[in-house]
Amino acid sequence: MKKIKHILIFSALMMVILLTGCAAGPNPLMNTADDTGRIYGFWYGLWHGIIFPVTFIISLFNHNVHFYEVHNNGLWYNVGFAIGLG
Repeated sequence: MKKIKHILIFSALMMVILLTGCAAGPNPLMNTADDTGRIYGFWYGLWHGIIFPVTFIISLFNHNVHFYEVHNNGLWYNVGFAIGLG
């Protein structure tokens, strides 16, 4: 019984460690302009969320296509992206 308890504790600890590796980190490019001088906001986030299914499939085959713009203004881009996904 004691051995099973240790195995369960060890398994839970390993699961927590593995899941924390999936946590999102900070975006160092937030609020910085891209090559064209743009910082993407709510409306671009909404559009990128709407076209996500298509751009995601294309991004699997073309490494120059990304479905999320890192040069965004933070909260409002993310809100638009989430609404567009819905």
